[in-house]
Amino acid sequence: MKRYVAETFGTFWLVFGGCGSAVLSAAFPEVGIGLLGVSLAFGLTVLTMAYAIGHISGCHLNPAVSVGLWAGGRFPASQLLPYIAAQVVGGILAGGVLYLIASGKAGFDLAAGFASNGYGAHSPGGYSLLSALITEVVLTMMFLLVILGATDQRAPQGMAPIAIGLCLTLIHLISIPVTNTSVNPARSLGVALYVGDWALAQLWLFWVAPMVGAVLGAVIYRFIGATEE
Repeated sequence: MKRYVAETFGTFWLVFGGCGSAVLSAAFPEVGIGLLGVSLAFGLTVLTMAYAIGHISGCHLNPAVSVGLWAGGRFPASQLLPYIAAQVVGGILAGGVLYLIASGKAGFDLAAGFASNGYGAHSPGGYSLLSALITEVVLTMMFLLVILGATDQRAPQGMAPIAIGLCLTLIHLISIPVTNTSVNPARSLGVALYVGDWALAQLWLFWVAPMVGAVLGAVIYRFIGATEE
């Protein structure tokens, strides 16, 4: 139970910190943090939580990561559903708290997107469904490669949170214009639930693509990371 609670709070921090930076700070008059700031915010949430709860739950914070670690032989199937449930709860709670804060400003409008992921007309850069699909699959695949490699027993010890956090930062730097960056179904659901309408209609992509990418990343790492023993 402590693992599940840790995953709930960890995912809450990721969604609140990352999406909160996008909703509250990205375009703040004169001192907005912009896309670079939002990218760093997502990376920092993972880095800080990895040190805070990594020794408790493994700090997945992401259903796709849990599935990828299972596919990579690092995580038992019996814990998949409880972990995913905890992550989803954390994401939804974060979206709710963020909504309460953001809606306190005059002129707040959910139609602006509330940091939701989307494609086509709802892609920040107007990218197509195919572009969004490829982006989410490839970037989640690379994310799992980094996670599995950085946490390998042969990797430098104690450095995994830094590598993983910087990887997530890079992922956002690449893909915010395409999909607003998901690579995490719990992050996508956590804000889409409050936007409703198009955000929920397009949510399927941000569950399917990260899951596919995570499994691909795990399969590739099991091949390239296998030892002679």
